[in-house]
Amino acid sequence: MQSLDVHRPNMPDLQFVLLVIALCTSRLPTLNVPESLRTAVFDRCWALTNDGPPPLRDEERVLDLRFGTEVTLEAMVETIRSLLTEAGIHTLTWDHPPSEPTRSSTPEALPLIEHLQKLYPKPPD
Repeated sequence: MQSLDVHRPNMPDLQFVLLVIALCTSRLPTLNVPESLRTAVFDRCWALTNDGPPPLRDEERVLDLRFGTEVTLEAMVETIRSLLTEAGIHTLTWDHPPSEPTRSSTPEALPLIEHLQKLYPKPPD
């Protein structure tokens, strides 16, 4: 079982937002967040970065944070924390093994991936 403390995630804000949004859009049956709350978290974060309504199709429910500001990121963190806290959820829990990527990384993403691998190397076997 994996878990994430909503108020002390021990990760940078950007990583926290991306992880929570990924969990909320994952359709994992073992995540301890009801479907209606998962939708609310995504929709509120979407509204902070987009003008139109959030997409309805699952494969389109992705946030593009490349053009956001620090203020936008802080607003997302606060939005996520307040929605989960209001629902009485202080720790996210889920049971799902890590899976292999479903697509190849784009050439533009490779420098970032290489940089992240240097910052967070895989532990030895």
